[in-house]
Amino acid sequence: VAEIFRALNSDPTDVAALRRMAISEGGLLTDEIRCKVWPKLLSVNTDDLPPLPAGKELREDNKDYQQVLLDVRRSLRRFPPGMPDDQREGLQEELIDIILHVLKRNPQLHYYQGYHDIVVTFLLVVGGRLATALVEKLSTHHLRDFMDPTMDNTKHILNYLMPIIDRVNPEVHDFMQSAEVGTIFALSWLITWFGHVLSDFRHVVRLYDFFLACHPLMPIYFAAVIVLHREQEVLDCECDMASVHHLLSQIPQDLPYESLISKAGDLFVQFPPSELTKEAAQAAQAERTAASTFKDFELASVQQRPDTVLRQRFRERLRGKERLRGEERTKSILTKPRTNRFVKLAVMGLTVALGAAALAVVKSALEWAPKFELQIFP
Repeated sequence: VAEIFRALNSDPTDVAALRRMAISEGGLLTDEIRCKVWPKLLSVNTDDLPPLPAGKELREDNKDYQQVLLDVRRSLRRFPPGMPDDQREGLQEELIDIILHVLKRNPQLHYYQGYHDIVVTFLLVVGGRLATALVEKLSTHHLRDFMDPTMDNTKHILNYLMPIIDRVNPEVHDFMQSAEVGTIFALSWLITWFGHVLSDFRHVVRLYDFFLACHPLMPIYFAAVIVLHREQEVLDCECDMASVHHLLSQIPQDLPYESLISKAGDLFVQFPPSELTKEAAQAAQAERTAASTFKDFELASVQQRPDTVLRQRFRERLRGKERLRGEERTKSILTKPRTNRFVKLAVMGLTVALGAAALAVVKSALEWAPKFELQIFP
């Protein structure tokens, strides 16, 4: 907490340090801190927030109103259990207004089912006025590809999933290809930043800390590490589309989130999007994605690059691993066997934290050649 507030109070704000805190174990810790840090990560000026949108004016003759209304009415489980009905209903009305306000101010954006799952997360954490500003910035940057008139760019982003899996575990990749399962099982994960599929709000906001501090494609890396984490379940499944799709679409609620966040960050450093773009889709399509314009967003965010933060973090952990290996060699000579067991446990713990890095390095020289174009949507 002290380190976060030190970064917030520095002049200028130390955005790189805030990104490190958002990525590191535990994330930003509390919603009170998120209210202060999330605007910095999105480069939103909290001293000049727009007024809250007016509901009646927004709803009249709005082409998206009926669909937004239906989706918000179905969002009961996204609100804390035990919340009084009148309070929840008030927040749902506010949620509708925020969505319609952002769409009205940005006519190039198109509403999609699942967008409300992201907006409600911001509403519950930071309140309506700040949520409106943060969601608008997010919608014109990280979420922009999902808000195009067609699903082409969303399909393109989903197509990064299989190359990442192949780099780390070709056996799982080949099994999924044989089952012809595609990537549609991860669609709701991606377009809601996992808000729709995780039941514990603590886990949702922890992931939002991570995603807000990173590249727009980080959610697809996190989707990949979930699949890789379930390696044995996948390989034990019947090798057919229905069985594998059913297994993967039922996301476990007891995931080791901190470990998976760490692994996703490591994989991003080892296999950055620039190395996977050719494999994921055609170059002309890639030029239109938010990932390709992320440098502009980085420059607007006080010149602090989240990719650099991840790489620095990865290098520091690798140096730590080398240091621990040196200590292990020294202790193997100077200490008794009983002590060596604790050194080994320390090294094993670091290996777990590093995730699939070693395996990924072995695989990184291999190229992935798609056997067919994934047809995600009819």
